Amino acid sequence: MTEDLARFHGLSRSQLMSRIRSRGNKATEVALAKFFRRHGITGWRRNQPVFGKPDFVFPRLRLAVFVDGCFWHGCPKHGTKPAGNAKFWRDKLARNKARDLRVNRELRRAGWRVVRIWEHELAKKNEPRLLARLQKSLSPL
Repeated sequence: MTEDLARFHGLSRSQLMSRIRSRGNKATEVALAKFFRRHGITGWRRNQPVFGKPDFVFPRLRLAVFVDGCFWHGCPKHGTKPAGNAKFWRDKLARNKARDLRVNRELRRAGWRVVRIWEHELAKKNEPRLLARLQKSLSPL
């Protein structure tokens, strides 16, 4: 479908994919916001001016939470590598991973704790494990 849509608009797949914005992605950020509400997790903010643009920030705890899509961030379990334009995608995903590491490092240097959640961790079957992990991260130091 993506290739058909790209051909229709006269765009390459990479041009079409580059137009996809990360804000409000229902599979990730919105799902985590619903998770927080369902479990009574409060104190989070979105769209805060913090380096690396975390998806959620708990300002009082200096905790930055990112929800990483399995494709875009190269999940070792579920990340896929498109066969078409393989070099482009290999380089793109490597840059994304390097950026994630740099953001983690810089935030930690600035006194923030960082939590990264894979998209697949938001599945209902993984909810108890994710809740335990987040509760541990949300406890004050």
